[in-house]
Amino acid sequence: MRRQPDLTSFVLRDTRAKVAFAHDVLMAAVAFVVALYLRVGGDFGYFPMPAVVQATLMYTTIAAAVFWMMRLYSGVWRYASVEDLLAIIRAVTTISLVFFAAMFLVSRLELIPRSTLPINWLVLLALLGGPRFVYRLFKDRRAHDAAERDGERRIPVLLVGAGDSAELFIRAVNRAKQSAWHAVGLVDETGGRVGRNIHGVHVLGDIGNIPAIVARLDSEGRKPQRLIVTKSRIAGDDIQRLLDISERTGVALARMPMPDDFRDSIDATPEVRPINIEDLLGRAQATLDRGSMAKLIGGRRVLVTGAGGTIGSELCRQIATFGPTSLALVDSSEYQLYAIDLEIGEKAPDLPRNPVLADVRDQGRISRIFADEQPELVFHAAALKHVPMVELHPDEGALTNVLGTRVVADACRAQGVRAMVLISTDKAVNPSSMMGATKRIAESYCQALDLAEAPQGAERTHFITVRFGNVLGSTGSVVPLFQRQLAAGGPLTVTHPDMTRYFMTVREAVELVLQASVQGVTDEAEQGKIYVLDMGEPVKIIDLARQIILLAGLQPDIDVKIEITGPRPGEKLFEEILHESEALVPTTHPGILQAAPRATDLPLIDKAIDELAATAKVGQNADLCAIVERLVPEFESPKKHNPQEAATK
Repeated sequence: MRRQPDLTSFVLRDTRAKVAFAHDVLMAAVAFVVALYLRVGGDFGYFPMPAVVQATLMYTTIAAAVFWMMRLYSGVWRYASVEDLLAIIRAVTTISLVFFAAMFLVSRLELIPRSTLPINWLVLLALLGGPRFVYRLFKDRRAHDAAERDGERRIPVLLVGAGDSAELFIRAVNRAKQSAWHAVGLVDETGGRVGRNIHGVHVLGDIGNIPAIVARLDSEGRKPQRLIVTKSRIAGDDIQRLLDISERTGVALARMPMPDDFRDSIDATPEVRPINIEDLLGRAQATLDRGSMAKLIGGRRVLVTGAGGTIGSELCRQIATFGPTSLALVDSSEYQLYAIDLEIGEKAPDLPRNPVLADVRDQGRISRIFADEQPELVFHAAALKHVPMVELHPDEGALTNVLGTRVVADACRAQGVRAMVLISTDKAVNPSSMMGATKRIAESYCQALDLAEAPQGAERTHFITVRFGNVLGSTGSVVPLFQRQLAAGGPLTVTHPDMTRYFMTVREAVELVLQASVQGVTDEAEQGKIYVLDMGEPVKIIDLARQIILLAGLQPDIDVKIEITGPRPGEKLFEEILHESEALVPTTHPGILQAAPRATDLPLIDKAIDELAATAKVGQNADLCAIVERLVPEFESPKKHNPQEAATK
């Protein structure tokens, strides 16, 4: 139920508007008389008073009408700005022009000297604008003095950035009646504004000077407790640098909210927030060609498997914005399917969609779904991806990641789907885990299909493989694990101090999938190739753990411990995005790499998958591992070196 506005506040606002209107009308009358006096000086007393009164009344009446029509009185003096000054100039100019025309019609401008008009323009501008800005200066000074007096109970902060956002922050916290923050200094990224100030807060140095600035403020009893980044966008390298400084100085790092994150009240103080996990990439996020994606998806029937997962759900969100004819959401998890269907329904209510509860391993069910939906584009994101879990259940991993992919791919081929996109992983390169090895087999099958001839009388289906690294914040990834451990007070567990991973955001991952779809569909020469994102340099997991602790305002190994637990079965110390035999070829899109295929004979791999599926269905995991090792020669199962463990499976 919508809350009715408070009557008292409404009357108060209306009264203030009336007072402002009355002030402006009075100033118009005063301005006319003062301008006339300034023009004629000592001769003012010789002017016929009826003429002066007539001209003054005419001028004031015109001014009142202009003020009312232009709503000049509706501005809040407390926040008088350049926009208000421009509005005053427009109003005063309009009044002068209308009065000039009126006086010409009445007396041919013989009642008063014509040079009075430009003088009057300046005087009225001063009398309207002056009180507004004096009032604002008075209120700002009083708020600033109050902030200084309350400084002891407010949290001192050092602002990184000396631009518009910093000015907005300082002004907001100074005006807030109850603010948690008190800016004690500014840091300019380039150092070009050192020595200047914004609303009395001085620019003390550049980013490299922060440790010395903190030490000096500490000696003065004003040590900042937060470093607040005021820029909305800041490079990953700068974030890394600030995190290092934060750790050395013991000052927590946070970010100022965007302007639309402020509270509804104009007097509210801005709330700082932690640095986004995405800021830890250490590189700029890749931005791809969304226009070409829209052309590919718009007006087509689309189906997404694994629609409720991290990648699948983001695929559905972005696909929905491109205007497909219909969207089929396929997932084996009832709750995840319900959640993404509800979300898409709220965001794109006019998009025809069909949530389908199904397992990609069920060939009959998938065939019926494809016959009903008749998809033109299929994005296959369904998979078991958690390395330790697939190590415990290699049969389930093989059935979902290999057999499930073949079921979906065969359905695409049978129905003449225009393109199928397989979502793969960097763990498929020189795999050390069953999860990575099964994904590599899935890649091989799709590559073999893409290189094979289309069935007679059918359109060729493009089979596109997209490979990327760890997605920040995805289900089962290290970041949510660290966040849960941090919420419990620690320790944060890292398997090895030298372990590194490639990271990307979910937006990057999905845009890569869509961009690769465009290129794979439009370029017939790209058959069988794998697309990967240039993810920059890999990130050390232990460094990521330290950064997450710092983002919480705590100190690693002091407030929260980091514990080394040892690698888990199937884990590698570092990941690769390309196999040594996958030669890189250029693409037309910066940030996307492409690898030439390792050709596999389709009948041979099809027969091997039959054997693999039969073995997995009866739970013969030792034999299953042997089949996987034969299909992926570079893979060595950890159980190969522990026959006793293999025999128990």
